[in-house]
Amino acid sequence: MSGIGIEGHFTIPNPPLIRAVLDKLGTLGLPIWFTEVDISHKIDKESQAVYLEQVLREGFSHPAVRGIMLWTALHPQGCYQMCLTDNNFQNHPAGDVVDRLLKEWQTREVDGKTDEFGAFSFNGFLGEYRITVGYGNRSTSATLSLCQGEETRHFNIQL
Repeated sequence: MSGIGIEGHFTIPNPPLIRAVLDKLGTLGLPIWFTEVDISHKIDKESQAVYLEQVLREGFSHPAVRGIMLWTALHPQGCYQMCLTDNNFQNHPAGDVVDRLLKEWQTREVDGKTDEFGAFSFNGFLGEYRITVGYGNRSTSATLSLCQGEETRHFNIQL
C-alpha cells in the first residue's frame, strides 16, 4: 500500500474529530489524500461555506495530508451536494472560500528588511525558496529548503 484515501462527505463537520482521524491514520506513515470533500446541500449556502473552510483548513494543515480533492462539478441540473459556482460561473459562497484559501496558501514573493540583529522571519510552506539578500551595491542568492518535521529553520547568508 502506498497511500490512504479518505472520502470527506460532511453535513456538519467536527474539526477535532477530523484532526483525530487524520492523526490516527498518520501514524501509519503513509501519505493521505482527502478526497471527495463536500458539504451537504441540505445546509444553507453561507453555512456550507463556513463548514467547507473548516474542513479544508484541517486537511491543509495536517502533516500527513498530501492533497485535497473537492467533490463538486458544474452540471445543468445542479451539483450532487456542493456547487462552487452557478451555471454562469458566478461563485457561490463555497467558491469564494476556495478562491480565498488558494490565494492565502499560494507561495509568493516576500520582501522585507532585517531587524537590528540582521534577522528576518517569514512563514512559509514546505518546498524550495530562492533567497536574495542585498546591501548597498552587493547582493547574493541562496536556496533554502523547508522540509517536513522542521518547524523552525535558521539560515545564514554572508555578503
